[in-house]
Amino acid sequence: MLVPFLIMLREGIEAALIVGIIASYLKQTGRGQWMPAVWIGVFLAGALALLVGGGLELVSAEFPQKQQELFEGLVGLLAVVILTSMVFWMRKVARSVKQSLQASLEQALGNSNNQVWALIAMVFFAVAREGLETVFFLLAVFQQSQGASGPLGALLGLLVAVAVGVALYKGSLRMNLTLFFRWTGLFILVVAAGVLANSVLALHEAGLWNHFQDVVFDISALLPMDGPTGSVLAGMFGYQDAPTVSVLAAYFLYLIVTLTLFFMPATAHAAGKPTPVSHT
Repeated sequence: MLVPFLIMLREGIEAALIVGIIASYLKQTGRGQWMPAVWIGVFLAGALALLVGGGLELVSAEFPQKQQELFEGLVGLLAVVILTSMVFWMRKVARSVKQSLQASLEQALGNSNNQVWALIAMVFFAVAREGLETVFFLLAVFQQSQGASGPLGALLGLLVAVAVGVALYKGSLRMNLTLFFRWTGLFILVVAAGVLANSVLALHEAGLWNHFQDVVFDISALLPMDGPTGSVLAGMFGYQDAPTVSVLAAYFLYLIVTLTLFFMPATAHAAGKPTPVSHT
C-alpha cells in the first residue's frame, strides 16, 4: 500500500501544483473567466489516464501466461524509464516550472483566434504527462503485489494530494517542496530498481532473456516471498528470495548509476538554498 500511496501522492501534488499555478496566474492577471477551460483540460487528462490504464489492464487479462509475462516485463521497463526521467526532470526544472507554465499560458492566451482550445490543450498536456507517468508505474507495481491494498493506497494518495494541493493554493499550508520531491524521488528510484529486477525476471519467464540465470543465493527458507515480511518487501522493493545473476546485476547497476547521479551536486544555475514553498 505504501508504494502506490507515495507514487500517487507525489504525482498528484505535481499535478495539483500545475493546476494551482495556472489558476493563481489567471486570477492575478484578471483572467479568472478562463478557469472552466482549465478544468476541461484537467478532466480530459484524467479521462485519458483512466482510459489507458483500464484498457491496458483489460487487454493484458486476455493474454496467455507467456504473453502476460512479456506484457509485465515491457510495462515494467517502460515504467522504469518514465519514472527515472521524471525524477531527474523534476530535480532539474523544479525552480523554473512556475515561470515556464506562466510563459506557456501567455502563449496560449495570446492566440486571439483559438484561446479556449489553446488553453485546454496546454493544461491537458501538462496534466496528462503526470497522469500517464502514474498509470504505467502503478500498473508495474500492481503486477508485483496482488490484492486490494495497492488500489486502496493509490486512492488514499490521490485524496491526500488533492487536500495538499487545495491547502497550498489557499495558503493555509507551507511545505518545503524541494525536500519533498527530493526524498520521494529517492524512494521512487529504489522502488524502480525493484521493478527493473522483476521485469528482467518476467522477460526470462516469457522466453526473451535467458542469460546469466544462475541463482546467486536462496534464502526462501529464511525469508520466503510468500511470507508476511517477504510479500511486503516484494511489493515495495521487488524482493526475490532466490535471485539470479541477471536480476541482481540489473538491480544494483541501476541503483549505482541513478543514485550517483541523484546525489551529484546541482548545476551552478540551479544551486541555492531550498526554501519553504507556499502556493501564491
